[in-house]
Amino acid sequence: MERMLFTEFLIVGAGGFLGSGLRFVTTVYVQRLFPDSPFPYGTATVNIIGCLLIGYLGAIVMTREVIDPALRLFLLVGILGGFTTFSAFAFENLLFAQDSRFFLVLLNVVVQVVAGFIAAWAGFQLARFI
Repeated sequence: MERMLFTEFLIVGAGGFLGSGLRFVTTVYVQRLFPDSPFPYGTATVNIIGCLLIGYLGAIVMTREVIDPALRLFLLVGILGGFTTFSAFAFENLLFAQDSRFFLVLLNVVVQVVAGFIAAWAGFQLARFI
């Protein structure tokens, strides 16, 4: 692995470690507020917070360019990627919508949500038989 890529790998990995830990703590804490509810409030909270943060930080990166590339990788890809990949999904759709590429928004939503659900179902079924 080339040196620069390895450095970026470590930066993203460190952020991912923190983001995953934050996701766990946030999900557990929020879900404890609704102990009898079957709705995944913890996951929903993480996804919504992640979307808010990636929208905010993404706008700062794109419009003000005040965050250096290493910090951008650490925050956006590492921490927020570890916190929730749903935030990246939402931000990519926002960028498509801002460019009036609504077919790509629809395609992205359908492919990732429907195909993701089908893949989870298929994996579950596979595990039952193998």
